[in-house]
Amino acid sequence: MTEFSVWAPDAERVRLRLAGDTDHEMRAAADGWWRVEVPDAGLDYSFLLNDDETPLPDPRSPWQPAGVHGPSRRYDHAEFAWSDSAWTGRQLPGSILYELHIGTFTPEGTFDAAIDRLDHLVSLGVDLIELLPINAFNGEHNWGYDGVCWYAPHEPYGGPDGLKRFVDAAHARGLGVILDVVYNHFGPSGAYAPRFGPYLAEQSNSWGRSINLDGPHSDEVRRYIIDSVLMWLRDYHVDGLRLDAVHALPDSRAVPLLEEMAVSVESLSTHLGRPLSLIAESDLNDPRLITPREAGGFGLHAQWNDDAHHALHTLLTGERQGYYGDFGSLETLSDVLTGGFFHAGTWSSFRNRHHGRPVDPRVPGHRFVAYLQNHDQIGNRAAGDRISASLSPSLLRVGAVLLLTAPFTPMLFMGEEWAASTPWQFFTSHPEPELASAVRTGRRREFAAHGWPEGDVPDPQDPQTFVRSRLDWAELDKPEHREMLSFYQRLIGLRRSLPDLSDPRLNAVSVQHGDQFLVMRRGDTLVVANLAGRGQGVSLPGVARRVLLATGEGVTVMRDRIQLPAETAAIVAL
Repeated sequence: MTEFSVWAPDAERVRLRLAGDTDHEMRAAADGWWRVEVPDAGLDYSFLLNDDETPLPDPRSPWQPAGVHGPSRRYDHAEFAWSDSAWTGRQLPGSILYELHIGTFTPEGTFDAAIDRLDHLVSLGVDLIELLPINAFNGEHNWGYDGVCWYAPHEPYGGPDGLKRFVDAAHARGLGVILDVVYNHFGPSGAYAPRFGPYLAEQSNSWGRSINLDGPHSDEVRRYIIDSVLMWLRDYHVDGLRLDAVHALPDSRAVPLLEEMAVSVESLSTHLGRPLSLIAESDLNDPRLITPREAGGFGLHAQWNDDAHHALHTLLTGERQGYYGDFGSLETLSDVLTGGFFHAGTWSSFRNRHHGRPVDPRVPGHRFVAYLQNHDQIGNRAAGDRISASLSPSLLRVGAVLLLTAPFTPMLFMGEEWAASTPWQFFTSHPEPELASAVRTGRRREFAAHGWPEGDVPDPQDPQTFVRSRLDWAELDKPEHREMLSFYQRLIGLRRSLPDLSDPRLNAVSVQHGDQFLVMRRGDTLVVANLAGRGQGVSLPGVARRVLLATGEGVTVMRDRIQLPAETAAIVAL
């Protein structure tokens, strides 16, 4: 006998439909769950609510081989033959993250094709791969933030077995895997869960109706999310989750969902005997997210730090539009390097109000994920252009040094390590004409409001927008890209070999700066950067013994002074 169950607290009748249009009446319990046992059940199934004859997929479907509108398929996690029994995990502190999108990482756009590129990541020196969302969405190509099946990997990527093969292969090479997951909204097409119960709140966020985390029946909605979290970590052996836009999770309950999630993940980590990480994306600059529960925080392990990105990006590019307006000075970067946030209860001209909260100096810097680029900061530009499209190779190297020697957890975006020339643009493949038109029009209006001509905004629905966003691995055969990769490998290798460069203590970092130069002290190691278009000498807070790494030729040291050519950085041992 096989039991099927579904939560539908307001339904008057629920039927299970098996392959062959065989229906079975389900029985309701007081908790809103409907159940039925059937003999010799096939693999495909769906549910019918009340007297509606429309078959609906399971809100907890583990597999949608026919797409998000098709029937669900049963999946037995125990049948996969894992080979990672010796895997003990990969902790976030000290690690380097690498963000990638399965659909554009390789020409094939599948989990299996990505496996063939894992050795590249090993040679680069990263520790954790962060996958953009891989749960099922409607259409073939998408960033992944339109997902509607929170338990099912996207079938065109390779489905459940494909994801497991990828994780297993990564573990075999010593690489951990983090999944980007979206629990703040359902995508616009194929979101059938709200038909079954009150999954949605009355209020909305930027992407649609918010999730019901604190209203009537919210206990089961929260359980729906936490069970999904635990499934990815337990059944797919992943090592952590990046939680998308947690500021869009309205929650007035005394124990917030994020804290409840942290407690559940800590319990699972203890049981499995390996570290499991929760990383928040938040626009709040609120350190309570990463403050331990014992100290009154939520107990998450890290959060993305846009302030670090903005401080670096504006210095390197000179851009000051939009939310970059308050950034761009060396003082701003110094504040971030020593305090975690720039907006820490300070005035934000972009928001026209004060923003953020100071970080306790005892908070370790590894709880902040920092980056020169990520999917948002590239893809949400009109043309999806990387900083390599506008910066010289010398400034790109300076930026890499500042990122990978900061007291944070650094993250690279796929192709960054060789200064990939391919853009990463916003692409969709909505099959519904009205939805496709709305996305296309909305995207152009959004960028027009920021001063970009509509003609500069690629059509998200044009297949070529997706094709243009694929990495071109042939670039590694070109000297300029191969040299950049070699530099990243040497820089990451140095970071690994020197404890000073991975020291997460914010209160142990000191920064001095002057006319377009910066000196950051990390123990007995100095990081000196000249951002000017001319060479200049910089005084050092100590006598230099030797230059450990330089971004270019012509660096000379004279006891407590260093001469740096234009757009050059050096790492110096005292």
